[in-house]
This record gives sequence, C-alpha cells and structure tokens, in this order.
Amino acid sequence: MNYLIANPERVLRLAGTHAAMVAAALAVAVAVALPLGILSSRSPRLRPLLLGGLGAIYTIPSLALLALLVQLFGLGLAPVFIALVAYAQFMLVRNIDAGLRGVDPAMRDAAVGMGLSPRMQLLRVELPLALPVIVGGLRIAAIATIAIATLAGYVGGGGLGVLIFNGLALHNTGMIVAGSLGVSLLAVLVDGSLRWCERAVRTRLGG
Repeated sequence: MNYLIANPERVLRLAGTHAAMVAAALAVAVAVALPLGILSSRSPRLRPLLLGGLGAIYTIPSLALLALLVQLFGLGLAPVFIALVAYAQFMLVRNIDAGLRGVDPAMRDAAVGMGLSPRMQLLRVELPLALPVIVGGLRIAAIATIAIATLAGYVGGGGLGVLIFNGLALHNTGMIVAGSLGVSLLAVLVDGSLRWCERAVRTRLGG
C-alpha cells in the first residue's frame, strides 16, 4: 500500500493504459467473434470443429502463447494484443452461438411472417433476443482479458503488469501489491458494469 500511496499518478496512468488495451482488444475480439458465432449457430456440422478449435487455443498456457507471438512479432504491445483477442474468442463465440440458438423458434416464425429478410431477422429479432447471453459472455471474456493483459508488463506492452513484474525483479512488495490491487479493482469495476448491462437488457426484454 505504501507504493500506491506514494505513487498514485503512476498507478493511475498504468491502469489507464491497461484499461485501454483491454477495451481495444475486446472491441476487435467482438468484431471477429460475431461472424464466427453466427456461422457456428447456422452450421451444426461446423460448430464442433469451430468451438473445439477455439477451446484448444484457450487451453494453451498464456506464457507459452506469448513467447511464440514474441518470436513472430517482437516485444511490445502487438503480441499481447493478438493473444488477448485470441483468448477471448472461445468465450465470445460460444455465447453468441448459444444466444442465437436459444432464440424462440416462434419469434423466428413471426419474423418470417412479417416478411423480414434473413439479414433483417438476424439484426432485428435474433441478435436483440440473444443479447443477454452475448453480454454474459462478454463479461467473462473481459475479466479473463484483464487478468491476461498483465503479461504485457513482461514484454514491454505497458499496463499494470509493469508494476507486478518490476516488483518481482526488484523484490519490491509494494509495487506488486499496487499492481495486483489495480488489476483486481479494474476487474471488479468492469464486471459490475457489464453485470448491470446484462440485467438491464434482460429486464428490458422481459426476462
């Protein structure tokens, strides 16, 4: 706690970098996962292969994947960013797939009866109804991403991991505690915000 009290500006700056890195990675991850999740929900034969492949990526130890990516892309933010996007895919695609497949068939039939095209059915009916499940997956992915993003401090990518790894190198417990508390607090805040969003969506949809 002494380091946190003595260096609040540095901790806040690193926390801001950490949050920005996670937000950007999640934005890209959602952009990649959305079409994959839709494809999975529409393709029973492809679903096991897609989810199985993404699950296999998720089981790769983060340090091992990061070491491989550093060999390919060098030190800095790039390897960490790619790892964050890759790890988030399993949780996001799985929940997008589950949310879309969980839509009441009667709602789909009603959309067809209204003359909506398949694209409009997806945008106006299926995705809105699947949104609570999708947000639930985003919440889980966000927490995991915040934790994994600490590795950025090990390869020069910035964030709160800088305090943790520098503290380990310097045997400075205060730095380690400050970095760990920052990561935990950020995770709690993001989880609480997304949990509120998930409940609000469910309430609005009457669920």
